[in-house]
Amino acid sequence: MEQSTDGRRVTRRDCLAGGSALVGSALLGGCLGGDDGTTSAEDAATNQSPGGEDATAAPSTTADGAASDDGTYTATLAPVGDVEFESVPENVFTMYNQYADMLVALGHGDAVNSMFVPEMAGPTMDRYYSRLEGVSFDWEELPNPFETFTKEFFYDLDSDVHLLDPAWAVTQDNWSESDVAEVADAVGPFFGNFYSGTHGTPPEGYRDGYDYYTLWEIFGRVAEVFQERERYQQLAAVHEDLLATIEADLPPESERPTAVRVTLGEGQFWTYHLNRPGFWLADTRPLAAVDAFGDEEWDGLWGAVGYETMLDADPDVILHLWGTTPRYDMSEVRKRLASHSVGSDLSAVENDRVYAQGMRYQGPLMNLFQIEMTAKQLYPDTFGEWPGYEDGEDYPAIPEEERLFDRDRVADIVAGN
Repeated sequence: MEQSTDGRRVTRRDCLAGGSALVGSALLGGCLGGDDGTTSAEDAATNQSPGGEDATAAPSTTADGAASDDGTYTATLAPVGDVEFESVPENVFTMYNQYADMLVALGHGDAVNSMFVPEMAGPTMDRYYSRLEGVSFDWEELPNPFETFTKEFFYDLDSDVHLLDPAWAVTQDNWSESDVAEVADAVGPFFGNFYSGTHGTPPEGYRDGYDYYTLWEIFGRVAEVFQERERYQQLAAVHEDLLATIEADLPPESERPTAVRVTLGEGQFWTYHLNRPGFWLADTRPLAAVDAFGDEEWDGLWGAVGYETMLDADPDVILHLWGTTPRYDMSEVRKRLASHSVGSDLSAVENDRVYAQGMRYQGPLMNLFQIEMTAKQLYPDTFGEWPGYEDGEDYPAIPEEERLFDRDRVADIVAGN
């Protein structure tokens, strides 16, 4: 495989070196409220349709992925540019979970050799996949690269491609652009885009020519790497249909609920926006609820507010991020809110509208479920009642006539039927 950077083409070496032990238990880092390795706050929101930047037709990719006479083909993604492949990768490094979900969706889940916090993300993904007949993902033995983010670890894995943004990699301790170039040369190319998650500003060395993509645009470009454009197009059509269903029936803005997306901490709430640009919000932005903290600008990608501030905002709906993961017991979250002298006065608590939400690191399959989930939580009169999520259980069984997308169609696409 070859990677083009600033016109320089480098070829993977056959000789690999180095060695290190694989990783142990997970460290969440900024996932639940700390530093996530980004370098700036979100950019200001752009003009969008009610469904946001993801409410467009299925994106096309600039690289057609067609094989040349010698069997090589090229895929393109900022900030790495054009990456040439000699064959479909069979051993794939992933960091954030959206890429693992993409590979499952493309029928290449077995190629994943690492994943961020597998003991949290794996069960969460399983809870969605349980509703897609024949779809599964073997995550139990995967190491967590966040714990041992060293060059030796990359050499050990010997990946054909790294679905990782090199701009994010250089923000980690003891990493530089030369380290990224070494791993790309000696092991395999990088192919990832992190800062589209929030439209944050990448490190200085990667700012020129850095492009922001939607979740589904990145998925389309990853599909080119694995020569699975047809699968991608079919799944993108399901996503288009889902967004069209939602946009057709969204109530006028004056009739939409106020909502917040938060994670309950000790004596405070970690707060996240609903409708800003970026694929981290690909499941809430299409629903266009009124963000109770929409005008707030935080020093970072999220903020923190106390109970009194939350009561001043008093949203109709509280969406609890990570609530469907093993990290949180939603029954305990609700008890804590109901027993708090101020939390008990929140309208969402009084009206039983505190809902478990999924993961912001969502790939295409997760995104379909999380859009459906959010639609029912925010607009039960329009899209049907949310049946509730029971801690540790699968995504709830929704009667076929009340589903917002066709599970059988998705399962058939993933299976290659």
